[in-house]
Amino acid sequence: MLLLFACLLLGVAIARWAHPPEGMARALNWWVLYVALPAIVLELIPKLHFQAALWFPVAASWLVFFGAWALFEGIGRWRGWSRARIGTLVLVCGLGNTSFMGYPLLHALHGEEGLKLAIVADQLGTFPLLASAAIVVASLYAGRKPRAHHVLRKIFTFPAFLALLAGMVVGQLGGWPSVVDEMLSPIGATLTPLALFAVGMQFHLGGVRGQAGVMAGGLGWKLLAGPLLCLALGLATGLHGLVLTVGVLEAAMAPMISAAILVSEYELDTDLANSILGLGIVLSLLTVPLGDWLLTG
Repeated sequence: MLLLFACLLLGVAIARWAHPPEGMARALNWWVLYVALPAIVLELIPKLHFQAALWFPVAASWLVFFGAWALFEGIGRWRGWSRARIGTLVLVCGLGNTSFMGYPLLHALHGEEGLKLAIVADQLGTFPLLASAAIVVASLYAGRKPRAHHVLRKIFTFPAFLALLAGMVVGQLGGWPSVVDEMLSPIGATLTPLALFAVGMQFHLGGVRGQAGVMAGGLGWKLLAGPLLCLALGLATGLHGLVLTVGVLEAAMAPMISAAILVSEYELDTDLANSILGLGIVLSLLTVPLGDWLLTG
């Protein structure tokens, strides 16, 4: 946990005072998404014992997203919010940062077993949502028409998702030779420091004036109400142990950076998205470990 805080704060400090090269955060994101993330997926997924209970971490991600859609569409109609505000809240408060922050946090809290389950939640839960339903939401609230071929191409060309499919096959064949494991492990280990450093470099709080109530409602769903709904679902279906804990904690992660980028690309409420993102990152560093303590204690 100290490593996570140190990398995050170092990224904030570097971005503010050290005048890093332009595009540095984007370059780090590229390494994490296209190299470190696939490496860690390829290393750990062949070692994962698939079980029926793995439906829960995946379903929790979907429950938070579609719950956010129903909630903010209803409140937005009642309060007379703009389409841009509603779409922004659905995206940034429905999609969690289950990789850049979820992997390091769950690795710190529950070791390799927690990280394996986090990969399942992220690659079968959050990522397909980002590549499909989130694009549909962004298009609808921006007044555009979503395109099916664009959605499918985004899913089946994403390196970590392809690594997930390859890892499943390798696992069925008995796993990697030790020399491959020894190569993948140090590459995947770069994910934690670089991901949190990049998050810190992109940290931003602004545009909050007059939107404190909206932000509180959005983060109240993302960090508290949504995860509690997932916990209720898990308990009602008889789940317990690490699968339940990881599913709830992944649902409770801060808003996803890519969701804020999507808001910007589709010209929704960018100031609101960035403010919720920044505050959510700070709060989640407290709420996720607290939630873990309550769940496991």
